[in-house]
Amino acid sequence: MASASLKAPPLPFLRAIAWLRDGMYALHRRMVPGHIALLELATAGYLSQATCAAAELGIADALAEGPRQPADLAAAVGANEDALRRLMRLLISAGVFAQRRDGAYELTGMSQALCSDAPVTLRDLLLFFGADLHRKHWTHLSGSVRSGGSLWPELEGMEFFEFADKHPEAGEIFDRAMTSVSSLSNEPLQAAFDFGRFGSIVDVGGGRGSLLVDILQRHPSMRGTVFDLPRVREGLEEELRMPGLTGRLTFEPGSFFDSVPKGADAYLLKHILHDWSDEDAERILRTIRAAMESEARLLIIEMVMPQHHRPHPGKIIDLEMLIQTPGGRERTQTEFGNLLSRSGFVLTGVTATAAPDCVIEAHPAW
Repeated sequence: MASASLKAPPLPFLRAIAWLRDGMYALHRRMVPGHIALLELATAGYLSQATCAAAELGIADALAEGPRQPADLAAAVGANEDALRRLMRLLISAGVFAQRRDGAYELTGMSQALCSDAPVTLRDLLLFFGADLHRKHWTHLSGSVRSGGSLWPELEGMEFFEFADKHPEAGEIFDRAMTSVSSLSNEPLQAAFDFGRFGSIVDVGGGRGSLLVDILQRHPSMRGTVFDLPRVREGLEEELRMPGLTGRLTFEPGSFFDSVPKGADAYLLKHILHDWSDEDAERILRTIRAAMESEARLLIIEMVMPQHHRPHPGKIIDLEMLIQTPGGRERTQTEFGNLLSRSGFVLTGVTATAAPDCVIEAHPAW
């Protein structure tokens, strides 16, 4: 798994761009008639699904070696030429792809992230978002709002994580999607936070270990362990055999509700706590606390929910957690502080990054 080579712009610059973008978005919504603005929102889902279809068809991969004429592209991805033209017409209008004067289609900066081998690829994430199972549950959002929780038990007979464990194909799509989204924040996290001050790290619930592998590649004296369910190991085989990581990167199977490896300098929880209710999150944190030495540190990587009313990715993912998980949610800094305090920790700092993720650092309460 190669480390992403894309460098994150400075955080102040990104904040200024976000402020300008949000202001323009708000101005647009105020300038057009209400019913037009609402219609734009209502049809945004069509564009989203069209982009997911492009990921499923492998259009970006087919264009990775250069522009292609419509007939050639249709043959390459196994599509009807007329239907493909209609799909591309919509995606081109949104800047996902481009069309040259000679009629050939080509990649844009946006669609480069749909390529399977891009430094930061979102193809697997879009395959997950566009899958029948995922869309099905989003159609029941109103039901989750009424009930206050996920409808997975009612719709599938079990919670999502149990379903993913019993249905390997769904679990594989989910695991690859999480690795995909994880790659988005690796470079910004490395730029903002000094992971090199630790000699050893346990990545709790680390999946395919995207961030941990990146950290170990940058710090040759460090050791790391991915701790996750046994089925995850198969997806880590390539990383475990990587030159320079053999013997430094290990895998230990288990459940973070029962126990985690002892004695590490730091324990990493990336995109884990937001999957769980406060009660279950406390159980996870107390399990980690029991394994930690007094000088060890806990590093929680999550989005921290803002208090403002401007757009923020956390406000979307918070609903994803409502729909898909047994009590999961995005949390504010105050909510993280209270959760940590109840679990035997002291919150010592929150480091913002150029990505939506933050690093929430805590130490055991003495």
